[in-house]
Amino acid sequence: MDRDVKGKVAVITGGADGLGLAMVKSFLQKGAKLVISLDINEEQGKASEAALKSEYGNDRVVFYKCNVQTDLEAIFDKIIAEYKAIDILINNAGVLDELNIRRTIEVNTIALMEWTMKFYEQMRTDKGGKGGTIINVSSIYGFRVLPYIPYYHGSKFAVIGFSKSIGHEDNFKKSGVRVVTLCPGLTHTNMANYPKIKEDDMIPEFKTCLLAHDWQDPVDIGRGTVEIFEKADTGTVWLVEGTRPAEKLNF
Repeated sequence: MDRDVKGKVAVITGGADGLGLAMVKSFLQKGAKLVISLDINEEQGKASEAALKSEYGNDRVVFYKCNVQTDLEAIFDKIIAEYKAIDILINNAGVLDELNIRRTIEVNTIALMEWTMKFYEQMRTDKGGKGGTIINVSSIYGFRVLPYIPYYHGSKFAVIGFSKSIGHEDNFKKSGVRVVTLCPGLTHTNMANYPKIKEDDMIPEFKTCLLAHDWQDPVDIGRGTVEIFEKADTGTVWLVEGTRPAEKLNF
């Protein structure tokens, strides 16, 4: 499998800011032909698109407003009609909302699965595609457990199980589609700064707990995601935490 970013076309959900925007920048810096950024925040998405075009060129990045819960079919059809085939899909869009179990599961888990399978079918070599890579974003809380965010934990644990199954070596041999999981550590983003958890009196305890972790900036996740693309085998799970290089997790 070709693991060189140069010349590739990538789709990144949740790409307007935070981790997603850092991923967009990192893939552009490594020579991606085109990065398609998707996000529900149209204002921020367009602002980021304009800044990226001025830095990397008008023909290398495009933004589409997208709600991953409702817009898969329309956006997929638009992308394939315009660009024919996609090399990389990064399912990065996510929420931390302990006040709404349905929203948490639908965005973090169900939408991620639906987007994976839609692009997986388009990419697979045994159905006329040219292969590709799908990177699904879980979390350190997809395998570590705190007492404060059970909905989020459940949604992110599911991402790992799903991705390891569809990314199993037996599936890869048939389809030519590599599926790997990224578990970001705590990163300075709006999600981390403004968590929605069920009991307000738990927020101070939750934030104190988070201070004990190794934090990083979005740029570290952007770098780590490219690193994973370049070296990860299908079905594997990778940690990017505390500015350290991407680390393969053995489970």
